[in-house]
Amino acid sequence: MMLENVRIDVKVKLSALWISLMFCYIYGDFFTLFVPGRIRGLMNGQSGAGPITPWVLLAYAVLLSIPPLMIFLSLILKPTINRIINIVAGIFFALVMVLVVVTSIDKWMIFYIYLGVIEIIITSLIVYQAWHWPKVESGINK
Repeated sequence: MMLENVRIDVKVKLSALWISLMFCYIYGDFFTLFVPGRIRGLMNGQSGAGPITPWVLLAYAVLLSIPPLMIFLSLILKPTINRIINIVAGIFFALVMVLVVVTSIDKWMIFYIYLGVIEIIITSLIVYQAWHWPKVESGINK
C-alpha cells in the first residue's frame, strides 16, 4: 500500500516557513539571555547592536513585526502581490541574518550562528517557493 502524498498549496508552505522562522528567532533571542553578561548588558541599556533607546526598540519592533505579519499575509494576499512581497521580505531577512551571523562569531554565540544559518535556509526557501509559484494556463488567479 502506498501512502498518499497530498499537494500542499504554496500559500500554506510560505506561511509554514514564516512560522518556522519565527520559532528560530524566538529561541535564538531567548537563548541569548543565557550568555554570560547579556542580562547585565541589557539592564545597563546595551543591546547586541549598541545602546538601547526608545527609537531603537521601536525599530526592532517594526523589523520583527514583519515575519509574523507574513504568516497571515501569505495566506490571504492574491498570488501576484503575495509572490512579490514574499520574495522581497525573504531576501531582506536572509541578508539581515547573513549580517547577524557574520557579526556573531564568538564561542558563546555558536547556537546563534547555528540558528542564523537555519534562518538563512528558511528565508531562502521562502524566496524559492515564491519565485517558483505555480502558474495556471488560464491566467486566472484564485
